Amino acid sequence: MRIVWCLFAACALSACGLQPIYAGANGSSATAKLSAVEVAPIQGRTGWLLATALEDRVDLRASDTAPRYRLDVQIDESLESLGLLTDETVSRERRILRARYQLVDLSSGSILLDATAGSDAGIDVVSSDYATIAAERAAAERLSQVVADQIVTRVSLALRNRD
Repeated sequence: MRIVWCLFAACALSACGLQPIYAGANGSSATAKLSAVEVAPIQGRTGWLLATALEDRVDLRASDTAPRYRLDVQIDESLESLGLLTDETVSRERRILRARYQLVDLSSGSILLDATAGSDAGIDVVSSDYATIAAERAAAERLSQVVADQIVTRVSLALRNRD
């Protein structure tokens, strides 16, 4: 009975239509396609963090492939006060990072993907200004990593569906 169950499970899984993004033959993997994407400069310190995180995801700079696509990213970041103590001092902040990005085909100038990504992080505000600033910067670094993951996943899917 176990053998029949295993055969049934194997048949069901093979028919589900799932395809790995990062596997492929003859240069058709997502990594090979992403190596043809150049990241346009992004303004600000957080923009630099995000651009670096995007390039690190797929090792874009190490490729010899001429760019076929350009990734234009505009970020919007904010810092909101959440918790107030009885003396009206802030005890908690929320850092928000949103990115609107477009994948542009350099040969035709057409926009292949126009989407947004974003995340937020909570920060405890303590009596030490240095600790609070360090926490805000660490949050910006983490948010850049999360948003870069979201962008690379969506761009990978767009490039896979294009072919």
